[in-house]
Amino acid sequence: MTTQFHPPRSSFVPASVAIALFVTSCKVGPDYVEPVLEDGVIDEAFSALDDPSFTPDAADIADWWTVFNDPVLTSIIERAQEGNKDLKVALARVEEARVRVDIAKGARLPVLSLGGGAAISSNQFTRFETETVSSLKAEASWELDVFGRIARQIESDQAGFEASEEDVRDVQVSLLAEVARSYIAVRAFQMQLQSAEKNLASQKTILELTRSRAANGISSDLDLARSMSLYAASEAALPPLRVGLEQAINLLGVLIGKNPTALQGELAAPGPIPVPPGEVTVGVPADLLRQRPDIRAAERRLAAQTARVGVATADLYPTFGIGGSLSVGNSAGGSLLGAGDTAYTVGPGIGNWTLFSGGRIRDLIKVEDLRVEQALLRYESTVLNALLEVETSLAAFTQQGDRVGALGRASSASTEALQLATGLYEQGLVDYEQLLDVQRDLLKQDIELFSAQGDAATSLVQLYRAMGGGWTPEQADLEEDPAASEGAGEDEVEASPDAPGDPTAGAPAAPPKPEEK
Repeated sequence: MTTQFHPPRSSFVPASVAIALFVTSCKVGPDYVEPVLEDGVIDEAFSALDDPSFTPDAADIADWWTVFNDPVLTSIIERAQEGNKDLKVALARVEEARVRVDIAKGARLPVLSLGGGAAISSNQFTRFETETVSSLKAEASWELDVFGRIARQIESDQAGFEASEEDVRDVQVSLLAEVARSYIAVRAFQMQLQSAEKNLASQKTILELTRSRAANGISSDLDLARSMSLYAASEAALPPLRVGLEQAINLLGVLIGKNPTALQGELAAPGPIPVPPGEVTVGVPADLLRQRPDIRAAERRLAAQTARVGVATADLYPTFGIGGSLSVGNSAGGSLLGAGDTAYTVGPGIGNWTLFSGGRIRDLIKVEDLRVEQALLRYESTVLNALLEVETSLAAFTQQGDRVGALGRASSASTEALQLATGLYEQGLVDYEQLLDVQRDLLKQDIELFSAQGDAATSLVQLYRAMGGGWTPEQADLEEDPAASEGAGEDEVEASPDAPGDPTAGAPAAPPKPEEK
């Protein structure tokens, strides 16, 4: 039996200890600091808050759909949260990101491998005598994260995981708004259909009256033809409303993760259009930074990209590690645990250190720096778009309310005018032209009124969506993050989804970069 080892144990211990003490000494690349928006981007209040419909108090918009007091809407929203397929896809992406964090953390641990085999060999010089050859080899390697490459990768993947969590919330915010909009559309189409059918019945009564008057020579055939034309035109207005109603109900079925016709029976009976409350509580623009999931996700992606600069910068430096191997062989056919040849090596080492690559490494660092700049601009753009959506939704909600009021008054007046005109027409005191005008006005105004009522409710839904309604940051803060809690070290990222950051902030204390040749 022969035994070999290299380097001697006496020299291995001091060297390995020295490197181990340096493992967490520094992380190259910039540290992530909160981004600071330019002055004037975030105002103290929204411009539409001078409207008496809005109050600037802190808004509780976690369950915003309850303001409509519609149990059917609430039930459908709850089913959508449980069964929607797009939401489940987003949740699966969170699990994928969580595993990526675990993979990154696994790079800090030693790698152990084991191999071996057995074979029968024959040698002609020994008169074809056969012998059994067996071997077993174990290898171990451990990369010491001296310059923080692994730590920066963990930071990046952790921030990416947190961004994927925000993506789920963003999908949820959009889903809840889409469900509410589709439900409101169902009720608006139903009310429009009811109104159109009611007006059609009224027109049929007048048509029969006109036909009787024409038969008795009281009215002209022209009046009869025009009455028949209006009746046919009113009939033609019904199919598009029925098609729109079917489409809205079918969309709701898909949104809850079921067959498109799943809610046909439940929503067959007409119901009232959800009515917005008289007062709507909204927060301040600064609340959007914590409430809007897309802003929070953009900030986390900015943090992830900042960490990638450190990953690229670490390529300027060598990698250090501790490795070792143990091999046991036996050519006598005996047990590996018995007599045989044994060899082992153990000791520190230096990995690949690129001293010249034509500037490729520094160019890759510049690429990552430019991507940080792009991520910062996307973050700022997301904030601006969020402010735009809220301001636009506030204005739309106010104007839709005014429009509903005006159309309501017009519809009431037209209804009264039709009753008066019909009585006068029966008495022969007005001609058919006047009655025809009143009929047309009433049909048009009723359809517009119910459409406007649906638009008013939808504009409030859009406002809640623009404010990021459907969840609360406080709930997210209380959720335990398994990916962050497992194996967290001192030099791991301590990022929170609520912490915006600035990638342009100062770099950490790090050893001077070697000149790439």
